[in-house]
Amino acid sequence: MKVTVKLFAYFRDNRFIKEDREYQSGTKVSDVVDEQGIDPEEIGVLMINFKHTTLDTLLQENDQLAIFPVVGGG
Repeated sequence: MKVTVKLFAYFRDNRFIKEDREYQSGTKVSDVVDEQGIDPEEIGVLMINFKHTTLDTLLQENDQLAIFPVVGGG
């Protein structure tokens, strides 16, 4: 199944900004995060099709997954 994955801020470093990727049916958001080598502790927001989601959510055909890091500052 085709899923569009969008990475934001420093998650783009040495990766990509936006890519259409192929995944097997039954793929979870956590599988994509692991594939990209992203530490789940560094994730601030996960969204599928512009709605908040979790690492345990199953992806569907033509989903758009957006992965944002935790925002820090002071």
